[in-house]
Amino acid sequence: MEIRQIKADPQLTCREIVAILDRHIIGQHDAKRSVAIALRNRWRRMRLPEAVRREVLPNNIILIGPTGVGKTEIARRLAQIGGLPFLKVEATKFTEKGYVGRDVDSMVRDLVENAIALVRARKESTVRGEIDRAVEDRLIDLLFPPLALQDDDPERRARWDRSRAKVREQLQSGVLDDRRVTIRTQQSKIQVANIFASAGMDVDPGFEESLKGMFPKQTVDKELSVVQARKRLREEEAAKRVDAEQIAQEAVDLAEQGGIIFIDEIDKIAGSGGPTSGPDVSREGVQRDLLPIVEGTQVTTKYGTVSTDHILFIAAGAFHMSKPSDLIPELQGRFPVRVELESLDEDDFVRILRDTDSSLLKQYQAILDVDQCQLRFTEASIKELARIAAELNKRLENIGARRLQTILAQLLDELLFDVPQARTGPFEVTDEFVRERLQAIIKDEDLTRYIL
Repeated sequence: MEIRQIKADPQLTCREIVAILDRHIIGQHDAKRSVAIALRNRWRRMRLPEAVRREVLPNNIILIGPTGVGKTEIARRLAQIGGLPFLKVEATKFTEKGYVGRDVDSMVRDLVENAIALVRARKESTVRGEIDRAVEDRLIDLLFPPLALQDDDPERRARWDRSRAKVREQLQSGVLDDRRVTIRTQQSKIQVANIFASAGMDVDPGFEESLKGMFPKQTVDKELSVVQARKRLREEEAAKRVDAEQIAQEAVDLAEQGGIIFIDEIDKIAGSGGPTSGPDVSREGVQRDLLPIVEGTQVTTKYGTVSTDHILFIAAGAFHMSKPSDLIPELQGRFPVRVELESLDEDDFVRILRDTDSSLLKQYQAILDVDQCQLRFTEASIKELARIAAELNKRLENIGARRLQTILAQLLDELLFDVPQARTGPFEVTDEFVRERLQAIIKDEDLTRYIL
């Protein structure tokens, strides 16, 4: 089968990939270095002769480190840099084949669904203007129905054109977003999801979707807001302009050649190092089911058979109660690259708050700016926040950078509630304000009531 070129920038070097990751994740240079090499190798492989390309397999990676140090974010940002389909799964969600629950094959089906969405978005972007215009015309017809005009009545036609133009202007400005319109759409007579829900069954979305075609559809009139109708009409217009079969073929290729599956909490399915009995047996069963997927196998999806030979697998776990060597030997061998991530300290928290793109501070500033409140953090307040986060991580369970999110929510709770009714304009967060709002939390021995 012909392999299509991955739609990403093949000119990015490993150092440039690391530099992009540095804008979002602080520290963890070894992990960034490993994933940058993995991504660059995928682009390198595409330039090899076909005979050699088939033999080059990805070096799967295990990221070892406590929660909140950037494992998931590194993998997610890597997929964004490469423009590749990405899926995060938790190893604990899967059960051994033969038991009730999700089997490991479902991760491949979900990856293909993500690839479908990625390829469809790319295709639709090339005809976005055409789609938007068609949707707008249909909405105008619903809001201002066409008249049976005579060709010999130019004055009446001119008035109608002016009225229609006025509706278009209001539609574009959002004035009519809450107006109700009635559209004709098709839906299945039987809701597949309800069948499985009533039986208490957890069914893969891909399998559920494949069953929908088995049930007859009927045309129904639905009353929706303009916003809801726009979304539904956009789906219909996009379906007319993009080839679903071509999207599926390209998506399968993209998932096979560039897909990245991030398996979190893999340590939770590792044994404890002792004799295998009880729960450990079940964990080992999931590992053995996972092994062929990681080794390379064929998985049946509704879009055809998908090969997992060249999917990149990145596993992650804290490994507090176990170690990578507690995984079955065959699975260990399929993750040749192992990287230990470092715990975050006070200085790291300062850099996370101050230096990263879309940091929590910048997010809160943007949120409050919507209500005309200009939030500003002094350098001293940032250091105080970092100090408190580091102290709480020492006293309680170490949850890494996630601690920053919990203390900022507590710090700004009152301000978020008051704006805009009771407060607008500039607001400066100082170190004194931070201590005043959070000192009780630091001193209180019963920290559980703060859910920090």
